[in-house]
Amino acid sequence: MVYHGPIQRDKMAHIDMRSDTVTQPTRAMRDAMANAEVGDDVYGDDPTVNSLQERAAQLLGKEAGLFVASGTQSNLVALLSHCQRGDELLVGDCFHIHQYEAGGASVLGGVMMGALETDHRGVIQPSDVAAAIKPDDLHCPISRLLCLENTVYGHVHDAEHINSLASVAKARELLVHLDGARLMNAAVKLGVPARIIVKAVDSVSLCLSKGLGTPAGSVLVGSKPFIERARRIRKLVGGGMRQVGIIAAAGLHALDYHIQRLAVDHTNALRLADQLNRIGKVEVNEGQVETNMVFMKLPDGSAEPLRKYLSERGILLGGGERNIRLVTHLDIDADAVDQLAIEINNFFG
Repeated sequence: MVYHGPIQRDKMAHIDMRSDTVTQPTRAMRDAMANAEVGDDVYGDDPTVNSLQERAAQLLGKEAGLFVASGTQSNLVALLSHCQRGDELLVGDCFHIHQYEAGGASVLGGVMMGALETDHRGVIQPSDVAAAIKPDDLHCPISRLLCLENTVYGHVHDAEHINSLASVAKARELLVHLDGARLMNAAVKLGVPARIIVKAVDSVSLCLSKGLGTPAGSVLVGSKPFIERARRIRKLVGGGMRQVGIIAAAGLHALDYHIQRLAVDHTNALRLADQLNRIGKVEVNEGQVETNMVFMKLPDGSAEPLRKYLSERGILLGGGERNIRLVTHLDIDADAVDQLAIEINNFFG
């Protein structure tokens, strides 16, 4: 790769690679929000929320949906709706529910978490699920729920794999929940409707504020009785919202216009990985770049100086000492990818 110096942008670069949660709403999305018809959602009177819930449920092949404030709240509401105090949920040891959601199901619901070993792609083996389900023994908690995730660190799990895990769980009368924070990335990568991937699971949390680019919100979907329980739990955890159609309108816009464009993020991630691999002191396994995440391995002691160097040039990276995650998204175009690679090359050069 030949580097020709910084690309001339309209203003000092502001390239935020920390996460796809940092996206700004587009002008068209802002217009949709400004013109949204609203009502009181606690009374079920917000027509825009109702439309979003119905649309998400249809998209994922389920009976009903519930709009909530965040992905964490969506997962929490799902787990507390599926499980009782003293029950156990089984979950991948690297999944968000286990690692990054403050142990909410255990803290607030008295639900135990049984961690299942995952490989470098976040894959759980069906045999490990079967082995982890507790016997009908008064010394053991009741294994009630299997929790899956898609994507995991940017890795895509296809419908066949999801079905194999769900089949083991259901044979032992467990329910199945899927954290689909980046489910649409998986669907676009696989080239299949999202409902095919989640057909075998009982509930799905779909985040709207990551790659889909909304300011906030997730939709939890499942059967009608499940969503009725979830609505009560949402109230219990302080999630009742009023004229929230302003935010739901952003979700509807995202479902209309931002799903297929995720392919652009995937292309930009591969572009970035290729360029970084041409820099001698940076390592990227391009074969591991499946969607919008690139994991960059740096020499010892260089991460913090690199972060400072890039920050001074309007470029933000996430945390990490040797391995740093770079995430492409709605506000990262090919020029931004090239600019980042140039600046990292200049730092190590």
